[in-house]
Amino acid sequence: MGLVLGVAADAVFGDPRKYHPVAGFGQAAAALERRTYRDHRLAGAAHTAALVGGVVLAGAAVERLGGRGQVLRALTTAAATWVVLGGSSLADEGTAMGRELNGGDLAAARRRLPNLCGREPARLDVLGLAKATVESVAENTSDAVVAPLFWGAVAGVPGLLGYRAVNTLDAMIGHLNPRYRRFGWAAARLDDVANLVPSRLAALLTAAGAPVVGGSSGEAWRTWRRDAAAHPSPNAGQVEAAFAGALEIRLGGRTVYSHGAEDRPVLGHGRNPDAGHVTRAVELSRVVGAGAAAVTAALALLRPRRVRPRRAARRRTSA
Repeated sequence: MGLVLGVAADAVFGDPRKYHPVAGFGQAAAALERRTYRDHRLAGAAHTAALVGGVVLAGAAVERLGGRGQVLRALTTAAATWVVLGGSSLADEGTAMGRELNGGDLAAARRRLPNLCGREPARLDVLGLAKATVESVAENTSDAVVAPLFWGAVAGVPGLLGYRAVNTLDAMIGHLNPRYRRFGWAAARLDDVANLVPSRLAALLTAAGAPVVGGSSGEAWRTWRRDAAAHPSPNAGQVEAAFAGALEIRLGGRTVYSHGAEDRPVLGHGRNPDAGHVTRAVELSRVVGAGAAAVTAALALLRPRRVRPRRAARRRTSA
């Protein structure tokens, strides 16, 4: 119930407008980095362990508090779910990008792209912006929707908060640039492990939900199984390949970031993406999110729960 309520809160209210806990975590992580940074893997591992461990312990404390009653437990889980999900904001940004591309406003689209991904927007034309947006919507559907719900179903509030801490650290320091190649190694690898199952669940849900947006389930499945392994990321390629097949488009190729360019394999054999495909990708993201909510709520029902033994009432006897 808490997972479902949290998904509903994200759909209705979006991200918290002020004092977002994830932003607060990012500020704390940046402050700690100024003290712990060394160009060494061990320093990065200690930095990651301290931050993620602290968040998991905080989540365990919240869940222990919620364990005092079923209603309180549902509410604390719902609040944690709402805080860590990013489905609504992702859909809003993707929809706005599709509208600006459809209207031919490249300047506005380039200004908006950094809200979705770390690509270098100045050199991108309509095709590049559309491709970057669809890929970002696909990857973030897994990272910001499916994965948090999965870990919430498996590990409750500690899983929800711990996963978001891992994913946020990966976004902050998990880069292959000179500063973070060693220091961010542990965060990047931990994020890879945390997303192994959710990314494949997201790809499966993409194939299942493709017909809802006029896509092809069969092509999504075939492209996923054929092309995903060629992607440099063990997880992003799973859902990006599935989206490419579902929408019958081509993704991948040369990708330009602020830290350099990467030549990635092409995913799918369809046409090049355009503004219409951006809009359909957002719709597919919503479908996958709804499917993830249903699947993970069912999974949460199977999670073992601790049952507190009731104290036997003692009958007073008179002498």
